[in-house]
Amino acid sequence: MERGKGLADGSSISPGGGAGGDPPIPTTPSRYESQKRRDWNTFGQFLKNQRPPVPLSHCNSNHVLEFLRYLDQFGKTKVHLQGCIFYGQPEPPAPCACPLRQAWGSLDALIGRLRAAYEENGGSQATNPFASGAIRVYLREVKECQAKARGIPYKKKKKASPGKPDDDSTSSMPFS
Repeated sequence: MERGKGLADGSSISPGGGAGGDPPIPTTPSRYESQKRRDWNTFGQFLKNQRPPVPLSHCNSNHVLEFLRYLDQFGKTKVHLQGCIFYGQPEPPAPCACPLRQAWGSLDALIGRLRAAYEENGGSQATNPFASGAIRVYLREVKECQAKARGIPYKKKKKASPGKPDDDSTSSMPFS
C-alpha cells in the first residue's frame, strides 16, 4: 500500500501497520466521516423513537421528510413568514417573532451525508430514501422559501456548453 493512501481513501488504519509486524494504528476519522456517523446515528434514533419504531428496512422518503421537519425545531436561521413586516428583507432592522428553521444548505449537506451513509451501511442505491424525488422537491421548496423570505434570489447555475469556456475572462468582449 502506498504511504498516505489510507488517509486519502478514508480507511481507518494507518498505512504500513500490520504487515511489518507492527499492529495497525487507528487514525482519527475525518470531520466529514465523524459528522456522517453522527447524522446516521441520529436518524437511526429518530426511527427507533417513532411509535411504533420503524426498522431501517422499512424506512421511506416520508420518514426522511418527517426527520427534516423534526430538525427544524433546532434551527438557527430566522425565516420570515409572509405576513411579517420584514418578509423579503435580507437584513431586518429589528427582531420579530418569526420561527427559526434549519438553513437550506445545512439540510442539503445532511441529506448528502445520509445518502452516502445509507449505502455504506448496506442499503441499495435503488431504494435509498435520501435520494428520492420527494426529498429533492422538499429541498428545492425550502431553498426557494428561504430565499424569498430573506429577499435573496437563488440563481440557477448555468451549465457550461461543450466547447465553450465557462468563465468570462477569456472573452474577447471588454467590459464597458
